[in-house]
Amino acid sequence: MQTSQFVITREDLNVDAVTLVTDGLKVGRLPSCELVLNHPTVSRLHAGINEAGGRFYLYNFSHSSGTTLNGRVVPTEFAEVIADGDVVQIGPFFLHFARAGDALSVVVTLEVAVHVGEAEAPAAAAPPRPAPVEISQALNVFWEKRKREAGKMDRLSPLQPRRPARVLGKARFNWTPTRDLVRPWPFSVFLWAFAAVGVSAAVAALVYAQAYAPAPVSAAHARGALLAQPAIARRANANSCTACHTLTGSVEQNCASCHQAEGFAATTTEAHRAAGVGCTSCHVEHQGTEHRPAVASLQTCANCHDDSKTFEGRRLGTPHGGTVGYPVREGRWVWAGLGAEEWEGKPAGVREMMRRVEAGLARSGSAGREPQDVRRSAGFHALHLHRVKAAGGMASNRDGEVSCSTCHQSFAPIDRETPRTTCAACHNGDPGGKFERVLAADQPNCISCHVQHPKGRRAWGQSLLAQQP
Repeated sequence: MQTSQFVITREDLNVDAVTLVTDGLKVGRLPSCELVLNHPTVSRLHAGINEAGGRFYLYNFSHSSGTTLNGRVVPTEFAEVIADGDVVQIGPFFLHFARAGDALSVVVTLEVAVHVGEAEAPAAAAPPRPAPVEISQALNVFWEKRKREAGKMDRLSPLQPRRPARVLGKARFNWTPTRDLVRPWPFSVFLWAFAAVGVSAAVAALVYAQAYAPAPVSAAHARGALLAQPAIARRANANSCTACHTLTGSVEQNCASCHQAEGFAATTTEAHRAAGVGCTSCHVEHQGTEHRPAVASLQTCANCHDDSKTFEGRRLGTPHGGTVGYPVREGRWVWAGLGAEEWEGKPAGVREMMRRVEAGLARSGSAGREPQDVRRSAGFHALHLHRVKAAGGMASNRDGEVSCSTCHQSFAPIDRETPRTTCAACHNGDPGGKFERVLAADQPNCISCHVQHPKGRRAWGQSLLAQQP
């Protein structure tokens, strides 16, 4: 096969376009694929695209999830010609194709909660464009080798029945052999068979965890003892499958039940509960022993909240327009403030600080403002004036904490411009803190402002505090 150019634009990840030169573009969930689509409904090696005779061909490998071309299902192990304007759906991902000279442009978008077959098909779907026989045979040879390299050999066995069972005739249905023609199976055969299966299953479940999972669980769930103090779970998981996967409850219910301890309570915000977002939506497991679910949850915020994505028909939108912005526009607070449930989870010092700031704002000439704006302003200042450490180079009080002069250069009249430039100094990935620098330096750490676990009691980032709680 000849080498071809593919221009990949990932609108779902909001990254710059890249150009790949390869003899075949592998599409799937495996990290070794050139186009990685990380979603449970996408197969490890889902589809392939390559060029032959000046045309690009789409090859579908998935037996379970399926692939559509312009709303029409592409048969498994089948190649079709790709033309300008074609749209391929794989799971919730949409691949928009266009020829760019000798290269093929692929624009990837994502629609949350949309699966193959649920998107609206065109009014008049284009007829199939199968590859010629000689090209189809060449594609078969080419992709068989790539599938072996990717470890995906799920082609049906030649011995697999391909026709449905024929209906039995009346004579055969009513015929029963007599005992003298039947050699009975010894009962011990069944006992030994059940014993062998039971021992094999126990060994596979306890010794080799990868037998039933794509990858081992994280080190935090593999430990036999709780290390965090105060404890964030009722018991150590000890690499047990049945701690999360049970017949009496879902994984979501088991997660929330186990993480109800002194140091953490698995609760989510009202907005996420209404949207059906739970523990496993952000904290994924079976990604390997080095995987850290708590760190990975930070990245899911930016992956989900993006202008190019929708959820149940609503556009999610990029937070703050893609920047860390001061939440005041034209003199009005756009910050919604913390709800009653979130405030109850804050330390008593923060709540007392809010009452004092709110009373001070009322006495200092804020009586003309709406009570809702006064309360939001008081809550915002209370969160920043209680034990918050001033970032390097910023003004602070004698204890190194944030004070009014940290953000405001003057108070008569009050300086409202400088605060707009100081937010990113602290909220830029939580360097050196609980989550280390898991985001780029110019991207915000969402949970440093937006608390997702109101009763978690571990929401304060230690790197931002001048004192221990």
